[in-house]
Amino acid sequence: MSSSQPIISIDKVGKWFGHFQVLTDIDLEVRAGERIVICGPSGSGKSTLIRCINHLEKVQQGSIVVDGIDLTSHKGKNIEAVRREVGMVFQQFNLFPHLTVLQNCMLAPMHTRGTSEADAKATAMKYLERVRIPEQADKYPSQLSGGQQQRVAIARALCMNPKIMLFDEPTSALDPEMVKEVLDTMISLADDGMTMLCVTHEMGFARSVADRVIFMADGKILEQAPPQDFFGKPEHPKLQAFLGQILSQHH
Repeated sequence: MSSSQPIISIDKVGKWFGHFQVLTDIDLEVRAGERIVICGPSGSGKSTLIRCINHLEKVQQGSIVVDGIDLTSHKGKNIEAVRREVGMVFQQFNLFPHLTVLQNCMLAPMHTRGTSEADAKATAMKYLERVRIPEQADKYPSQLSGGQQQRVAIARALCMNPKIMLFDEPTSALDPEMVKEVLDTMISLADDGMTMLCVTHEMGFARSVADRVIFMADGKILEQAPPQDFFGKPEHPKLQAFLGQILSQHH
């Protein structure tokens, strides 16, 4: 696959919940190694969009192709294949409370990739080092802070060696003092060249990490630009209002 091929290609995607259209005519191409931040007011379809990329949500219209695999052709095998390539980190950490941190990280590679216990453990420790909490390996999730739990969730996703990482508001459930440690972890992943799509309200993160920032409202992509243009020369009135609101909250 040449790097000119997008790793994610979303074409004219529409999605409804009942009669309510959550996504309208979404077109988006993401190149391998690109870092995309998606922002917008709540209810704009941001989380739904990234949940469609690993088929946690089905689309009713258009197509989504991830790493050459068409998700919308409804073959179960395709979906499994894509989920192996795509790591997902949610707002809630979704760790198994009865498993240790290490066991949480070893579970998926052993079950879905058939990795041996020794290899799974080595990989898990490597990524716990990577997110800077190897010393927590034998603790249970309830013994960790929210920020630590979210870093475990990131390590767990990385243990599958995904080509793409999706983050759905990964810091919004955290106390303010824990946000930075999770963002720092994500920044270091971005520095490694990981393809990332991140739904977040953390505009500092968007400015420093994103190759492109995408603004969604009412289920549509209204604007996308590199950070300097996105923040410096917003064109759409809704984006101008959104940025104005965010700035006023920080003063």
